[in-house]
Amino acid sequence: MNQGLLLRFENVMQLRGACLQLRALSSRKVCGAQWKPVQLSAYPMGSLLLHPQLWPKHRLISAALSQCRHLATKEETKTQKKKIQLTKGEVEIRQKMTVEELAQAMGKDIDHIYEALVYTDINLDSVEPDSVLNEDHIKMVVQKSGMKYKSAKLKEEKERKNTDAPCFCCNYRPPADPAVLTPRPPVVTILGHVDHGKTTLLDSLRKTQVASMEAGGITQHIGAFIVHMPSGEKITFLDTPGHAAFSAMRARGTNITDIVILVVAADDGVMQQTIESIQHAKNAGVPLILAINKCDKPEVDPERVKKELLAHDVVCEEFGGDVQAVNISALKGENLMVLAEATVALAEMLELKADVTGLVEGTIIESWKDKGKGPLTTAIIQRGTLRKGCVLVAGKTWAKVRFLFNENGKAVDAASPGIPVEIMGWKESPSAGDEILEVESEQRAQEVVAWRTYVEQQERMKKDLEVIEAKQKEHRLEYEKKQQKLAHLTWRQRKAALYKANKHLMFSRPKEKTEMDENTLSLIVKGDVDGSVEAILNILDSYDCEDECKLEIVYFGMGDISENDISLAEAFNGVIFGFSVKANQSIKKLADKKGIKIKLHSIIYKLIEDLKDELNSRLPPTVVETTIGEASVLNTFSVTVGRNRIPVAGCRVHKGLLDRKMKFKLIRNRDVIWKGCLSSLKHHKVDVQVIKTGMDCGLSLDKNLEISIGDEIICYEEKEVQQTTSWDPGF
Repeated sequence: MNQGLLLRFENVMQLRGACLQLRALSSRKVCGAQWKPVQLSAYPMGSLLLHPQLWPKHRLISAALSQCRHLATKEETKTQKKKIQLTKGEVEIRQKMTVEELAQAMGKDIDHIYEALVYTDINLDSVEPDSVLNEDHIKMVVQKSGMKYKSAKLKEEKERKNTDAPCFCCNYRPPADPAVLTPRPPVVTILGHVDHGKTTLLDSLRKTQVASMEAGGITQHIGAFIVHMPSGEKITFLDTPGHAAFSAMRARGTNITDIVILVVAADDGVMQQTIESIQHAKNAGVPLILAINKCDKPEVDPERVKKELLAHDVVCEEFGGDVQAVNISALKGENLMVLAEATVALAEMLELKADVTGLVEGTIIESWKDKGKGPLTTAIIQRGTLRKGCVLVAGKTWAKVRFLFNENGKAVDAASPGIPVEIMGWKESPSAGDEILEVESEQRAQEVVAWRTYVEQQERMKKDLEVIEAKQKEHRLEYEKKQQKLAHLTWRQRKAALYKANKHLMFSRPKEKTEMDENTLSLIVKGDVDGSVEAILNILDSYDCEDECKLEIVYFGMGDISENDISLAEAFNGVIFGFSVKANQSIKKLADKKGIKIKLHSIIYKLIEDLKDELNSRLPPTVVETTIGEASVLNTFSVTVGRNRIPVAGCRVHKGLLDRKMKFKLIRNRDVIWKGCLSSLKHHKVDVQVIKTGMDCGLSLDKNLEISIGDEIICYEEKEVQQTTSWDPGF
């Protein structure tokens, strides 16, 4: 009786638990959540299996559903239908999909994709949510998830029409009619080694004080000036930096010039940048004029310079060549008119002429940003006449010319070929060296810029795809090697072994970007002009010590230090390096508050030295051993201490001293046998702290080792020394 009542009571409680679970299941299905069984603490669901004959399954479910009915709305019905479509397991895939896109298409989370990728040849360390998977891996992931795949319909992208400027893309513009050509001033570039007097030479020619304004007397970026000769001729001079860091600037100056004046100091002779300048002139096919500077100094030999240049195929006229050589003193102004006349004579021989009609063509010498004027450029006009209102295209930006300025900062209405001019009106700062072309309208300029941006994106995507395919090929080879090692196992054992080997990688996937490694230096580089930033980046490209400290350039650009630079430096734990730029007091206070370093310099080599010091500070200290004393083992014996026999070495110090507080090492046949401390040091049975040169002693080691006659005992001290980077920027 009691047993029957107990069974009935138990079944009633089971029915109640089933009703609660089915009600939860119904609501969870409508809401789209995953159903998980809820167990009652007193009467678990598993106890239903004890008496299945009393409550059949269909009666139990029908009774439960009769107690709980759910009225679904239209939106819930749509959601339910969508979920039913997902459960069919058909996934639309494309040839290339990111991990995140595949997870969304499958209705899974990203960790599920990582778990499925364990069975593939992909290196999980290199997989991020935005990593691109190829079609084979996508299909494998879908199949491992128990789903089917179908290819999505591809939208055929129409071939984009080339809307680039015709003069650049297909040499559309024909050469000018010789009848309309007019003489133009020669464009002369001053080249030479750093501090050989190039800026002083221009200073003397222009009767201004440019050299005193340059930081450290070194030209930091290119300048273009017009020199008016007493005879009425005009010469356009380009002053290029001679420092090693500005090689790209010198090459750019050479490519748009007509004549190169090679300045060589009579006291120094031919130097590294002198040779480089000669090579730039040869590559551009530009004639040379040799200016031997500093001839006013006593005991200088200009003839030595001419002979040294013979080794570099620069043959002066007195040696039967065609290179004019002029001995000058830029500081005292000696023979400068002779040099100018030689330049004018060579220009007349070259018959330099240009077309002043039609669309404008030119080259950007330098670009920078001004707070009041916006992006500015210095340019040399090579064809046509530039006026206000002209629409120009350069690189991936365009301009409607608002103002033109000459080299003295005065507004001008027009600029003809061979004349340097400052252009105001650019939408963005173009790069130094970009070619300028005038177009018909603003709409045409926007089309050209859009096409060039599109071409650059396509080239970048192509390069990225090549890198991805190369990495995938590398990982596939590694995967095949692993498979060969597991070839003797069954397929179940192989899968289990692969999963076990890669399981830790799956669970260690970072959800977000982790903090930067302490051994990484992140840089924000700001410069006054585009050429200066370019020179700094070229130096940083030569960094080849990634194993010591990683160097990452977070951002680079032109202009003064801004709050955005501070925010970037804070986010990446970086350092801001500024070249010939400023940081106002509010920016400095903000940087101090956030602990951001701002390093401002106006001389290139000092900036690089500061950068090397910053790299050194990121390197861990190294331990250096300093030898204090050396002793030779003359005899060995042992002493009894308690029940132990301890080996003792009889030694004589022949260099330095032995200090018991220091560390020791035992050397036998030039091999280090032992390192450690002494357990005892005695002199004539007396414990001592120090044994000096020429004294005998007995010592025992803190480890029971066999010591042989002829062994060396070295006393040394360990010191932590700050490492220095092995990076050599080349100057």
